[in-house]
Amino acid sequence: MAAVIRSVMTEYGATGPGFSINDAEVDFLSRAYTAPRSVFFVIEIGGTVMGGAGVAPLSGGDAATCELRKMYFLPQARGLGWGSALLSRCLDAARGFGFTRCYLETLTRMTEAARLYERQGFLRVERPLGATGHFTCDRWYQRTL
Repeated sequence: MAAVIRSVMTEYGATGPGFSINDAEVDFLSRAYTAPRSVFFVIEIGGTVMGGAGVAPLSGGDAATCELRKMYFLPQARGLGWGSALLSRCLDAARGFGFTRCYLETLTRMTEAARLYERQGFLRVERPLGATGHFTCDRWYQRTL
């Protein structure tokens, strides 16, 4: 999944400081999502990882809010409905963990992702929440679970 994240972030020019490509967890997703109230899902076809996403408590947020994290798909996996299915699975998991809100950060230039989030009921918020360290993200969303 680290290769998928690096590929997609590079595709969108999101490689400098403040982008999730630089998060320490990118190389250790299996460890990062073993924490309580955290999970990460991967879509694999024929042994090739095509994308994934996870949820975890929002760093610096309240106990009721989770963050949708590291949702990335290779170009050939986009537009096939997997993003919507995976997002629904993440939101179901978040509800199961007792979260009542889900927050996410993205970039304006990731237009396909924004459309997906909006179709799934996410509403834009005016400023970032929590303390994710992603100071270069310029679009933030939240929805009630």
